[in-house]
Amino acid sequence: MSELLYKPNAGEAIARLRSLYERKAADRIFATFHLPGKDVVAEFAKTHREGECEYPDPRERIDFWNRLLKERPAVEDDSMPFAYMSEMDQGLVGGILGADVRFICNTGNGWISSMVAPLLKDWSEFGRLNFSTSHPWFRRYMKQLDIFAEGSRGRFGICPFVLIDSLNFVFELLGATRTYMSLFDDPDMVRKAIDFGFEVNTAIQDAFFRTVPLHDGGTFDLGCQWLPGRTVMESVDPFHMASVACFEEWGRAQVERIFARYDGGEVHIHANGRHLLEAVSTLKGLKAILLGEDTGFPSSFSILRDIRSRTGDVPLVVGVGIMEFAEALQTRRLVGGVMYQVNGVTTVAAANRYMEDVRACRC
Repeated sequence: MSELLYKPNAGEAIARLRSLYERKAADRIFATFHLPGKDVVAEFAKTHREGECEYPDPRERIDFWNRLLKERPAVEDDSMPFAYMSEMDQGLVGGILGADVRFICNTGNGWISSMVAPLLKDWSEFGRLNFSTSHPWFRRYMKQLDIFAEGSRGRFGICPFVLIDSLNFVFELLGATRTYMSLFDDPDMVRKAIDFGFEVNTAIQDAFFRTVPLHDGGTFDLGCQWLPGRTVMESVDPFHMASVACFEEWGRAQVERIFARYDGGEVHIHANGRHLLEAVSTLKGLKAILLGEDTGFPSSFSILRDIRSRTGDVPLVVGVGIMEFAEALQTRRLVGGVMYQVNGVTTVAAANRYMEDVRACRC
């Protein structure tokens, strides 16, 4: 089942990715080379306006992804072609519970994303929340899933949403400031909300896995490309501005709970959350850590050996420019067990030459 119309070397790529995420490739390196297709995005920019917009026709969206990925250069790297239903990324959870969902059009990449304002004024309104799979927003989600599953079949994959559970879910209800305050003032209500968020998030993910088949026994992933099993993308963003002790009290059990519900998952950590690296690395069910960047912090690539010393054998995903990557590749200074997301390559031929060295490299 490895074959995909828009990824001629899908079988080889998945075999390599499996070895990485099963922690059998600590001495090897992996790479994706970003050569963005320009024609489809340029056409999108001509026909759409930047800023707020309405919920788009899902048939138009799957057509956009089909044309974008068809245009994608045939680079023989470790990337996989997949679509992401960004229209419902953050707005779906709130929309299901009655929030006013706002959509934003990004003409720079062709994405349409969604957000909601906090649903509750305070905890006294929590009791009015009700979740049902018959809600119009859930039915809209299922309709788009069906359209995407059918439109992508045999050509490319579909990636599930990043979870909005644990304190991220409470953020959707109250906003960040009141969520942090509630950890001290109303901890029992926070626990009730977290359990409610688990119910909502698992319903969304379960529906995804019922509708979108696994590919070679795995799930397409926004950062990792593909992971073995039914996996989820978790966020510990609320703990980036909290202590490790706070994560241990309020975060660990929630992440491990939902990882256990599926076949594990990955976590992304921004630069201002690097104090969590040791704790996150020991999460049960963790498949990989995606390393984000922030202004005012050293790049993850520049301190990768230190990060590796703090994360053990956990597979890592890191972004890097082509000049830094090429120099480190040539001088054999790259860290093993890492997926390098390389930007700045301008031709398919150059990317494929680099991939020859990537496949041969041993750290």
